Amino acid sequence: MAIKGFQGTSLLDYPHKIASLVFFSGCNLSCGFCHNPALVLTPDQYPDLPLADLLVMLDERRGFIDGVVISGGEPTLDPLLPQLAAAIKQMGLAVKLDTNGLRPDVLQQLLDDQLLDYVGLDVKTSVDRYGELHHRPVSFQSLSESIELLMQSDVVAEFRTTCVPGLVEMRDIYEIGLCLQGAPLWVLQQFVPQHAMVKEMQQLEPHSSERIRDFVKVAQEYVDEVQIRGL
Repeated sequence: MAIKGFQGTSLLDYPHKIASLVFFSGCNLSCGFCHNPALVLTPDQYPDLPLADLLVMLDERRGFIDGVVISGGEPTLDPLLPQLAAAIKQMGLAVKLDTNGLRPDVLQQLLDDQLLDYVGLDVKTSVDRYGELHHRPVSFQSLSESIELLMQSDVVAEFRTTCVPGLVEMRDIYEIGLCLQGAPLWVLQQFVPQHAMVKEMQQLEPHSSERIRDFVKVAQEYVDEVQIRGL
């Protein structure tokens, strides 16, 4: 695991914010629909970005950016994450973390140290199907702990589900809804097949917009707000 990428600016996922994006390599899942496969499968093709160099680049952008999105891969696997988040906060910038939620211990530390302003947590499918996302067993209990941490936190959080055909169907929406009962925001994202890590998934036909909107109707029974992304 290492810092592998830096992108100058992007719109942050909450209104009127401009952010730089930082990418970590490595992941504790191997989802076939992953849209950053090189960071998971072949991270050595990218040079490591030293933390000191990254901080210089971020410092040069202060006054233009509002925050930094830390994504991957899975950032919580890298021991540099707390140090990076602390340095960003010291610059007066907001920190958004994208995570799969399987390292609740790291998330707890970041929350306790007040190093996060926004968290995007992926809930990829229903509880009993998480084993389909990796070549080793996956503990859904870890994800449940992360969900609970965010539910109890004052940090702005969104829970996200990419609606992959075959992996996210109506039954799965009901199951995920039970896990997210009372959450403030659940984002349903359209699946983009051309970016999928597994070649077979690149051939999948995405759910229709009508099907996604049917998912939304069910999701609204469980959470305060549902948004659609990618339609």
